Amino acid sequence: MAIKVEVFSTSTCPHCPAAIDAAQKAKDKLGDAIDVESVKIDDPSNPENRQRAIDYQIMAVPTIVIDGDVSFVGAPTDVELIEKLESML
Repeated sequence: MAIKVEVFSTSTCPHCPAAIDAAQKAKDKLGDAIDVESVKIDDPSNPENRQRAIDYQIMAVPTIVIDGDVSFVGAPTDVELIEKLESML
């Protein structure tokens, strides 16, 4: 089963694109071993995204949740994220 990576972000956050990019680079390297989802908590068409952030007690973006555990608050480098994910494989 693939490792689930959720990247919580907002449309106005200046650091969120770096976290999303790191997750994409991890996906490019690890392929089907991980499942990456970008979760925009300020998307008015998806109010459940905000509730998911509340459920994880996320107080800042970007936040990366890996298999249900908050793993990074702030944007990790792609190397940091890949190393964390590889340690879980």
